Amino acid sequence: MRLLVRWLVNAVALYVTESIVPGIHVGDFETLLVAALVIGLVNAIVRPVATFISFPLTVLTLGLFYLVLNGAMFALAARLTPGFELENFTAAVLGAIVMSVVGMLLHAVVKKRD
Repeated sequence: MRLLVRWLVNAVALYVTESIVPGIHVGDFETLLVAALVIGLVNAIVRPVATFISFPLTVLTLGLFYLVLNGAMFALAARLTPGFELENFTAAVLGAIVMSVVGMLLHAVVKKRD
């Protein structure tokens, strides 16, 4: 059940992100749900490996490279999902930041209700 709630929260966070950040386009509701699922899978599978590999660069830049890494994971999810489009890498980085903040707030609200 928690996995389903997390998926729906990510879908809502992606919808809010699309509404706020220019340059992010999600086709329809079905694409939104698939994109939220792909983002979750990319974050679960690819991000730990990329974080481990890029750790020296993240330390060297005092953590700022982690923003680039988040944007890259967001862009990868967009590439893997038909109908989920990004205009440029700046939109990917901003989208990753906004989606993280909105998702964190929504998860806090959902967790508080349990």
